[in-house]
Amino acid sequence: MTDPHAIQPSALDQLPDRDPEETAEWQASLDAVAQAAGPHRAAYLMRRTLERAEGNGIALPKLLETDYVNTIPTAAEPATPGDEAMEARITAWNRWNAAAMVTRGAKHGVGGHIATFASAAWLYETGFNHFFRGKEADGSGDQLYIQGHASPGIYARAFLDGRLNEGHLDNFRQEAAGNGLPSYPHPRRLPWLWEFPTVSMGLGPLSAIYQARFNRYLTNRAIKDVSGSHVWAFLGDGEMDEPESTAALALAAREELDNLTFVINCNLQRLDGPVRANFKIVQELEAQFRGAGWNVIKTLWGTAWDELFRLDTTGALVRRLRQVPDAQVQTYQTRDAAYIRQDFFGADPALVEMAKLLSDDKILECFHLSRGGHEARKVYAAYKAAVEHKGAPTVILAQTVKGHTLGEGFASKNANHQMKKLSVDEFKAMRDLLDLPIKDGDFVDGVVPYGHPGADSPEVRYLQERRAALGGPAPARRTHALAPLPAPAEKAFASFDKGSGTQNVATTMAFVRLVKDLVRDKETGKRWVPIVPDEARTFGMESLFPSLGIYSPKGQTYEPVDRDQLMYYKEAKNGQILNEGITEAGSMADFIAASTAYSTHGEAMIPFYIFYSMFGWQRTADQMWQLGDQLGRGFLVGATAGRTTLTGEGLQHADGHSPVIAATNPAALTYDPAFAYEIGVIVKDGLRRMYGEAAPGEDPNVFYYLTVYNEPMPQPAKPAVPGIDEGIVKGLYRFNTAESAGLAPVADAPRIQLLGSGTAIHWTLKAQQLLAEDWGVAADVWSATSWTELRRDALEADAALLRGEERLPYVRQALQGAEGPVLAVSDYMRQVPDQIAQWVEQDYSSLGADGFGLSDTRDAARRHFGVDAESIVVAALAQLARRGEVKATAVKEARERYGL
Repeated sequence: MTDPHAIQPSALDQLPDRDPEETAEWQASLDAVAQAAGPHRAAYLMRRTLERAEGNGIALPKLLETDYVNTIPTAAEPATPGDEAMEARITAWNRWNAAAMVTRGAKHGVGGHIATFASAAWLYETGFNHFFRGKEADGSGDQLYIQGHASPGIYARAFLDGRLNEGHLDNFRQEAAGNGLPSYPHPRRLPWLWEFPTVSMGLGPLSAIYQARFNRYLTNRAIKDVSGSHVWAFLGDGEMDEPESTAALALAAREELDNLTFVINCNLQRLDGPVRANFKIVQELEAQFRGAGWNVIKTLWGTAWDELFRLDTTGALVRRLRQVPDAQVQTYQTRDAAYIRQDFFGADPALVEMAKLLSDDKILECFHLSRGGHEARKVYAAYKAAVEHKGAPTVILAQTVKGHTLGEGFASKNANHQMKKLSVDEFKAMRDLLDLPIKDGDFVDGVVPYGHPGADSPEVRYLQERRAALGGPAPARRTHALAPLPAPAEKAFASFDKGSGTQNVATTMAFVRLVKDLVRDKETGKRWVPIVPDEARTFGMESLFPSLGIYSPKGQTYEPVDRDQLMYYKEAKNGQILNEGITEAGSMADFIAASTAYSTHGEAMIPFYIFYSMFGWQRTADQMWQLGDQLGRGFLVGATAGRTTLTGEGLQHADGHSPVIAATNPAALTYDPAFAYEIGVIVKDGLRRMYGEAAPGEDPNVFYYLTVYNEPMPQPAKPAVPGIDEGIVKGLYRFNTAESAGLAPVADAPRIQLLGSGTAIHWTLKAQQLLAEDWGVAADVWSATSWTELRRDALEADAALLRGEERLPYVRQALQGAEGPVLAVSDYMRQVPDQIAQWVEQDYSSLGADGFGLSDTRDAARRHFGVDAESIVVAALAQLARRGEVKATAVKEARERYGL
C-alpha cells in the first residue's frame, strides 16, 4: 500500500544522474541511520533536511504535514506584553457571564450554545487584548469574523466593558421587544456591534478571504489605503467540512494575502460527535492549507506537556500522538489516569518507561487540561508569528477542549453542543475553578447571577485601556456619516428614452451600455465595481477590458495573445473589473465585500455582479441572505434570464424561478424590466435610494436584482405616460391601450388587460395585435416591472389596514377602472405573476413557463410552455368566454387556427 505521506516521484526523477556515486553515498547514509538508530530516526532526519531545504528556497516538494506538536516550541515563545494574571481574571468573568446568559435564557426555551466559547475563550481574549485593531484609530481597523456559536462570549465581554447591561443579557435570543440580543452575529439586528454574519457555516471563511482581497483592491485602486487592516476569521474544525470553507484557499495564497489569518478552533468535535473520529483533523487541515500555499502554525499542547516532550528521547511520544485518532483523544479527556497509562502509554515500551516517571496528577493535567488554545502565552506567540509573516496568509490550528472549564459534565462530551445550561452546583464548581468572588447567597431562587467586578475595577480599567491602545472597542460596526454620492449625469439614462429605432438590442446589452456610460462619470465612475464569473464575453462586457482593466495584484506579467485587437485582455494592478473565474460563490463574496465598504471602510462602492440568472439565486442564495444580513447595497444582474430566451442551452440553463427565490429575501428588490428605458429608470432610482438621498421611510440597506435577457428586440421609445417613472419603480404601468396602439376594433368590443414582464412583453404585444385583428378584442398592455414589489406594497397596505389605516395597494390603484379581466404573462413559472392575484379586483388569470426547461428554438420553447402570442390569445379568449363576452366556440377556433 502506498504511503500517502511519502514524497511522490517528480520530473526530477527522470533526469540523468550527473553523479551516481554521490547519490549512492547519500542513500547509503540513510540506510545506515535506519539500521543503527531505527527507521523513525531516519525519518526524523529526512524531515528536518527537507524543512531546511524548504527554508533555503531549494525547489523540492513541500512537506504537507509536520509532527503532531506545536509549530512554535516553548523556548521560542515571545514574552507576552500584558498582565497575564489580569487577563486571566477578565477571561474568567467572560466565561462566567457567557454561561450564565445562556443558562438564564434556558427557562424561556430560547436555546443557546455554551461549549464553543468555553473552548475558544483565550483565542478571542488574546486577540482583544493585544491584536485586534479597533475603528477609532487611523484606517479602518481590523475585520473580525466571529464564530457564530461563540457569540455569548462576545456579549459577555461587551457587558464587562460597559457596552451592554444585564437587561441586554437577559434578552439574549429575545428580540421582539426591541432590547434583545440576536442569537448569532447579525449586523441587521445589532448594527452597532456585529460587522459580519457568520453562522451560516462556510460563508465566514469564504467571505473573509474575499474581504482581505477587496482590502487590497481598494488600496491598489487608490480608493483608500487600508493596508493596515488585518482580517481575522474564527472558525470551527467541523465547519471546515463545508465546501465554501476551503473553496478560495488557493486564491488567498496566489495573491499573497498576508493581511489574512484563519484561527481554527480544533476542539475535535462537531455538532454530533468527533470531526474525524478515526483520523486526525489537525493533520488533515495542515496538509490542505500547506498544499494550497498557506503558512501553517499548530498550537496544540500546553506547557504541561513540556516535561513529557523532554523525556521523549526516542521520539516515541511524538509517534504515538500522531497515531492516536481524534475520537480516542476525546476519550482520554473523560477517563482516569489508569486508563490513559494503559491505552496511551502502554502502546510502546519506551512510553511505558516514561509513564513511570509521571504522577497521575501530571497525566491528568496533560490529557484533561493542557491544550495550546487554552494558554494565553501560546496563543499570543501564534498570533504574533501570523501578523509578522509576509507573502502568504496564515492559518492557526489551535487545539482546545470543547466545554473547557464547564465541568466534567460538559468537557468533550458528544452532546455538549446541544447542552444549554449548567446546574447551580456546576456553576459553583466553575466559580471555584475560576476563583471568582461570587457568593452562594448570590444564587437567589436557584437563578445564577451575572458577575461584574465594577465599572471602576482594575479589570475593567485594564480591558478599556487595552482597547483604547488598539483603537477602540471590538467587535464594532461603524456607521459613517457619508455625503450622498452625486447623481450621474442625466445623459446616461436619457439616451435610452429614445429607443433603438430599427436596431435590435437585448436588455443585457442595454444594461452593459448603461454601465459603460456610468463608469465614465467623473464623480462616481471609479466607485463602480464590475464583477463577473468568467462570462464577460457572454454578456458583451469585453469592451470594458482595455478601458477599465481586470484587477490583478500582479498586474500583467505577460503579453496577451489578443494584444493587437481593440478589445484585448488587459489585467492591471489598479484594474476595476473583478473577473473571478468560474465561481459564483467567489463572485458573491466579492459583491458582499464591495457592497458593505460604505460601513467597513467608509467608502461607498457600487458593485454590480452579472451572472447567468440560473446560476445565481439557485446556487448562492445563502450568500444573498448573508448580503442582506450584512446590509449590503448594489445591483445583482441575472443575465440570459427567463425559461425560453436562451436558445439551445436546455434544462440546466433555463431559469424559470429566480424571481421566486429572490422574492423570499426581504432585502432584495426584484425587477424584471422589459425595455431599456425601464432599466435606466430602475438603476437611476436604485442609485438614489442606496447611495444618494433616500426618501423618508425608505431603507437604503437594500440591493437590487434585475433580470435581463439575451434576446435582441427593438427597444421602443419611452411612452409619454404621466407618472411612468413612478410606475416603473413601483412595479406596474400601462404601456399602451388598444387605441394608442392603433388597434381599436369596433365600438363596445370586448376588452382585456394584458400584463407582461420582461421579455414576455413582446409576445404580449403580438397577442394584442392578433386579438384585435383576428377576434375583434381590444387589449390594453401593461408592463409589470416588479411583481414582487407590487406584492410587498400590497402586504404593507394590508398591515396598515389592521392598524386602522386606510391604504389602497398600488396595484389596485393602477388597475382601478380598467375594463375586462386581467391576464398576466411571464417567462417564469406562474407563481411569479400570481404574487399579486389576491389584490387585483378584476378576474385574474396567468400564464407562465412551469416545469423543466428544454433545448430548442425560442419559438418552439414558448409554444411548448404555452406562453407564445398565440397561446396568450387563446387564454384571453377563454377568459372572455367564461364571462360571456365572446362566443365559447371562439376558443376552439383559435386553437385550431394557431395549431395549438
